[in-house]
Amino acid sequence: MKSNAREMRDLSQEELTAKAAELKKELFNLRFQQAMGQIENPMRLRTLRKDIAKTKTILREKHGRV
Repeated sequence: MKSNAREMRDLSQEELTAKAAELKKELFNLRFQQAMGQIENPMRLRTLRKDIAKTKTILREKHGRV
């Protein structure tokens, strides 16, 4: 599930923080699956990392404005 930056900018800081935590947890689980050779979609790791980066960037933008 690739996140759209425009949609993410509409979220509050609390929602973005929760989303980042959720994405990090999913990335953690996928890394374990990869280590055990059970991962179904290896590209999901890349999209998760990019989504986490987008979330952090938007949080930083919002923090600067406040």
